[in-house]
Amino acid sequence: MKRAMLVTVDTGREERWTPAERSSELKDLALSVGSEITDEVIVPRRFIDPAYYIGSGKVRELAMLSKDRHADTVIFNHDLSGTQAKNLEDIMRCKVIDRTQLILDIFARHARSNEGKVQVELAQLLYMLPRLTGKGAELSRLGGGIGTRGPGEQKLEVDRRRIRTRITNLKRELENLRKRREMMRKKRNRFAVLSAAIVGYTNAGKSTLLNALTNADVIVQDKLFSTLDPTVRQFVLPNRQKILLADTVGFIDHLPHHLVEAFKATLEEVVNADILIHVIDASHSKAKEQSAAVYEVLKEIGAGDKKVITVLNKSDRIKEEFTDSVKKEFDNPILISALKREGFGALIEKLLESFTSKTRVS
Repeated sequence: MKRAMLVTVDTGREERWTPAERSSELKDLALSVGSEITDEVIVPRRFIDPAYYIGSGKVRELAMLSKDRHADTVIFNHDLSGTQAKNLEDIMRCKVIDRTQLILDIFARHARSNEGKVQVELAQLLYMLPRLTGKGAELSRLGGGIGTRGPGEQKLEVDRRRIRTRITNLKRELENLRKRREMMRKKRNRFAVLSAAIVGYTNAGKSTLLNALTNADVIVQDKLFSTLDPTVRQFVLPNRQKILLADTVGFIDHLPHHLVEAFKATLEEVVNADILIHVIDASHSKAKEQSAAVYEVLKEIGAGDKKVITVLNKSDRIKEEFTDSVKKEFDNPILISALKREGFGALIEKLLESFTSKTRVS
């Protein structure tokens, strides 16, 4: 198990998330890859240092701390340039990665289908390409460990030309997959089969809901991004109308652009759905902020104007006296517990109301 020290920079700007809350989410991400967290450090820094991201003096201080705690990896809660990462590693004498690399590593561990693996590799290469200048040969000889799972495990010698060629090939492969998906959608359209895509922040309980409604047997884990590959299952409404429910990859605040770009084929399930079921972890202290992050991603992928059914999940984790106050934070939400299969009557009634006499989106 890797021992990791987490670093979050506090720039003093007002944001939805406090530095402590961002650090807590980074910890959850690191735990998802089996890291042992040695320290969570918040560094006040009004201006970003182009060479080290943080000041060189603070870097040396963190280097001593990481050495004392026997940390073999330092994870920054921000995107680092190739030059910054290299300079940090030179002083810290251990591996330094950023938040995007960590998320890419989680995706690589959880991708099971061929499509998922292609999408992850594409995201890794899109991230790697502009950083070759700073890292030089080091990035062409990726080793094992956090942030390097995937193409790096094969220790491939890569340069800009080969990376661009590989990116072109991967995009072509994903385009073929997209065309196949489009053919399947057109076939569904001929039979007037309506669909709903289950969206939400990572670990909100989307897969649990799909399993509970359709017995889909999607793997469920209490980890971030445990589900990457889309799963589509048929569901029969009380009026015997058949619809399709699609489970999709979870979103996260400041979702790396490389992931949005690479997962467009999968996210088309969201774009082409007739209705979105937005699953929110009602027990989370930042439920409102997580919901806002989901809507930002939906807008980015062109699904911001979809009809949305808001579902507050994990009601079993909310104290009864707080239920009303939680519901007031959202627009006409439906309170459920996907794990205990409670509140499904109201959800199914809402689906029936939404799909009745609805014309299929072309």
